[in-house]
Formats: sequence, structure tokens, C-alpha cells
Amino acid sequence: MPMILAANANAQGSHVGEWRHPDAWDRPAANLANAVRLAQIAEGGCFDLLFLADGNGVRNMDKPDLFAATSPSDRPGIFEPVTLLSALAMATSRIGLVATTTTTYDEPFHVARRFASLDHISGGRAGWNLVTTSNPGDALNFSHDAHVPRDDRYERAFEFAAVVKGLWDSWADDAFPQDKASGRFLDPARVHALNHHGKHFQVAGPLNAPRPPQGQPVVFSAGQSETGKELSAAMADCVFAIEGTLPRAQALYADLKGRLAKHGRTPDSLKVLSGVTIIAGETAAEAQALSDELDALVPDAVALDYLNKMTGLKFKLSTLDQPFPDLDTSEVGPTAIAQAIVARARGEGMSIRQASRAILPQMAGNLFVGSATEVADRMEEWYRGQGCDGFMIAAPVVPTGLERFIRLVVPELRRRGLFRTAYEGTTLRDHLGLPRPANRFFPA
Repeated sequence: MPMILAANANAQGSHVGEWRHPDAWDRPAANLANAVRLAQIAEGGCFDLLFLADGNGVRNMDKPDLFAATSPSDRPGIFEPVTLLSALAMATSRIGLVATTTTTYDEPFHVARRFASLDHISGGRAGWNLVTTSNPGDALNFSHDAHVPRDDRYERAFEFAAVVKGLWDSWADDAFPQDKASGRFLDPARVHALNHHGKHFQVAGPLNAPRPPQGQPVVFSAGQSETGKELSAAMADCVFAIEGTLPRAQALYADLKGRLAKHGRTPDSLKVLSGVTIIAGETAAEAQALSDELDALVPDAVALDYLNKMTGLKFKLSTLDQPFPDLDTSEVGPTAIAQAIVARARGEGMSIRQASRAILPQMAGNLFVGSATEVADRMEEWYRGQGCDGFMIAAPVVPTGLERFIRLVVPELRRRGLFRTAYEGTTLRDHLGLPRPANRFFPA
């Protein structure tokens, strides 16, 4: 199985300061032409998939100076992701198309229908990234006075995912003969009404869409808490993981794979992708110069606010040069990102300033900076060392960072036999080495 490569599809970039770089696209907010071009660049490099993160609120509005210089992660001007991916499906033919949708502020029928539609539109390339929503402010846009408690969000997520998967199996693969001669559009014996009655949802079904080409779109998740890992083991096909060191990544990889047997699954049925920012250059010095240039584009106030936002802490500008406090990861927000930031800052003895700068590329995940050989060495070490099955890559600056990675690093990975030279299948499940699931209601 070749190394899996996923591309961050945010055309505004992943690094807080990269939108200001001279080589970055001008006017990236809600720019369809840029999104199409980025998708085509990734497909030209034979990437497995494009990934769109998402949220349901605009952040930092209470801080006018920061709001004016807001980072792309504040999401002030982005497309609804499934709508965008449907457009990108028309401009591509092989690359997988994965979008984030929340289980906390959406409904299973809506999600099942949107991703079934995307799977049909794209010819079997859709993926759903299941999240419970970490930003409390999103709740205010859905008739809530406060964020749904974390335990309730995860309880809802388990039931939500089960309902979505049940709806995707509403119809047998041969349920729609559409025979003009007989006047038989569908076979009434080949449809199943879900009739789900649970704690959080009552859903009659069936879904008003034929069974998706992949049987079921690929389900992704990202939670690294105990409950999040259980959700992934039970429901996901692929996990986005953020760990800053190889030993921590290896422990998480073994943990996730070790949970599958009790759900009747094999280790190969769940793929683990490590989040990494990659800045590659013709030489190590060139790559480091670009990394430093990007960091310099971010004012201290913006960097510190980003650190506070990611961790839930409340550092002030006057504390920048103090040592990062001796916090346990349990003392910050429950997200894997927050815990990874604290673990890295403490492990490397950073100051608060250094910690705020360290997260600028990609929220304290891995940062591989160097020549093509150096970057490929790191990727091979993680992949062969069972730290991951592949990588979720952010490559500042957009689009030149991704172009540089494909031009410099991908040939080196191919030379080592780690990555494909051409697509061999047509669906996202084909690319990831995942079988098409049987229909639970209409087994072959």
C-alpha cells in the first residue's frame, strides 16, 4: 500500500501569515478559480484527496485590531465545503474530495444526503470528516445559548454516525432499474426504511438518493481524546492525527489500531494520517529562509491570540518572554490540538513567545523544513516506523508551496517506492485501499 497523501484545500493557506506573502494568491476569500487551480495541482501530483476544514462561525469579532488582520482559521470568507467540492468534482476526475461537517449542529439526514450526492456527482470520491465542533461560538448560530457539553456532543456523534451510515444503505445497488419498456422506475422490494428511534434522533428514511457509488462515502475523524478514539474505532475509515514527535505518533497509531478488533475490524480498515506542515526547498537553507519569512509576517499580538485560541489559555503580551507554564495537558481544552501544543511547548522548554511562533505553521503539529531529501527522510521514517499510514499536508505558500512539494519531494518519494506514479483506481476507497462496504440491509 503506497503512502497516503492528502492536501489541505484551504486556498487561504494554513500558516497564519502566509496570505500576506508576495507569492500567495491575491484576494483568496471565496475565490472559486483559486480553489479549482489548487485541486488540479494536487491531482496532477496524484494526491489521494483534498481536505476542507470548516466551522460555523466567524471568530475574533470582539477584538477589532485582530479581526482586521484575522487569520484564515477564523473563517470569515469561505465556501460551504460540500458546495465547493461539488464544483471541484467537475474540474477533476480522480482526486478524493473530503469535507468537514459537524454532528452537533446538523442533522443526520442532511449530512447523509449531501455526501451521497457528492459521491454521485464525483463518481465515488466523497469523504465526510466527522467533527463534534470545538469552537463554543458556533453554538450561538444554532439557537443555543452555550456550547453543547462535550460528553453530550460525543454521545450524539455516535448515534449521528450510525444513522448516516444506515441511511446510505437505504437502497440496494440494483434498486433503480429505470426500465422505460415496463414502466418500472424502481423496485419496491429493494428499499429499506430505517425507522430509527434513538435518544437524539428519530429518522424514518429512506434516504432520497440511490446508494452511493462507494457504497458509503469514506468517513474521517480527528478526535484524540479517549472518547474520540473510540468513535474513530467504531465509525471511521480514516483518522487525522496531530502528534509532534514520532514516539507519540507511534503510541497513538498502535492505540487506534488496537481498538479495532472489538468492533470486528482489521488493522488495515482504519488509516491514520499525520498532520504536517512541509516547507521544502532546493536546499535546507532556502526552506528555512521561507519558514522564517512567513513567521515574520505575523505580529506578536496575532500570534499570541492564535495560541490562546488554540489552547483556551489567556496569556498576555506582557508575558511573552516568560517560560511556558508547567501545565499538564489535562489543564487545557480537551482537543488534541490544544494538548499537542502544551506537550510540545513543555517538552522543548519554550517561552510563551516561542510557543506562539511554533504553532503558526499548523497548530503545533509536525513541521518538516528542509531539502527534498531531508523532507522525504522524515516522511519515510514516520511511515515505515508505524507512526502513520500517510500525511495530511499543508504546504505554505498557496499555491507555490504545494507546487514545490510536488516538484521536489514527490519524485524522491517515488524513487524510494513510497508513492504512486499514477492513479490505479477511480474512487477514494480505491486510493486508500479500503473495500466497498456491503449493504447491511441487502447483502449480496
